[in-house]
Amino acid sequence: MADALFLGIAVLTIGGAIAALELRSLIYGSIALMGMLGGIAGFFVMLDSPFVAMFQIAVYVGSIAVLILFTVMLVKRELIFKKIEDPRRKFAGIGLMLITMVAVGAVILDSGIHTITTGEDPVDFRDIGVDFLTYYWPALILMAFILAGSVMGALVLARREDFVENE
Repeated sequence: MADALFLGIAVLTIGGAIAALELRSLIYGSIALMGMLGGIAGFFVMLDSPFVAMFQIAVYVGSIAVLILFTVMLVKRELIFKKIEDPRRKFAGIGLMLITMVAVGAVILDSGIHTITTGEDPVDFRDIGVDFLTYYWPALILMAFILAGSVMGALVLARREDFVENE
């Protein structure tokens, strides 16, 4: 059961990432990005980290992806960049991705992470929440102000003034 769930979440995450990159419509690409970030939250749930999963959904899916979606909808530009159709670029990107994955895998396997043991008790997610609200609340408020400023900046940039110059 866990293998099928992992496979489903992996397909959702990788499919959402590919769709976010390949879709020509920016709105559908933003929605695919939200699906990909939701898939990552699903991985956190499978790792028995519900607090991190909810934080992932609240911050990334709920804030950043929605901010991107509203910005795209307000700007009303479908194609910002011209897409160059060159099949060599796609193969070069796939090759670079494979080289990067092999390099990161080699670093992880050579790091000795499988030999790490600890005698500490596991941390409860309630303790993490208490620490966030006790010690790290200024950073959370700062992030909220930055996101609010981003939304206001997007609204100012998206506001169009149509006027005719009198000569």
